[in-house]
Amino acid sequence: MGTLILSATAVLVVLGFSNQVLWLAAVALLYLYVRYGRTGGGSAASSSGSPSGGGSAQPASYRAYRDRRDQQAKWERRYRRERPLQTRRQDRDGSKK
Repeated sequence: MGTLILSATAVLVVLGFSNQVLWLAAVALLYLYVRYGRTGGGSAASSSGSPSGGGSAQPASYRAYRDRRDQQAKWERRYRRERPLQTRRQDRDGSKK
């Protein structure tokens, strides 16, 4: 996909020597590719919700991954604090395996 975009941009630049509107089209094409083409969508802030299914979708950015990881750690600490008996039982059962 990137090769196609770069080829189209090169063609627009070459043709743009006679028509300056094509220069603007080339710049717009590159901007759209950099903004949306590589990541597949909007900003990382739009995906702040954590999927409940625990799927294997790749995060939009490292920051989004880190935010989800920190949120998960916070939930696990809260669970361990609020349910100490279940946590000890899970630790004990997990060590037998």
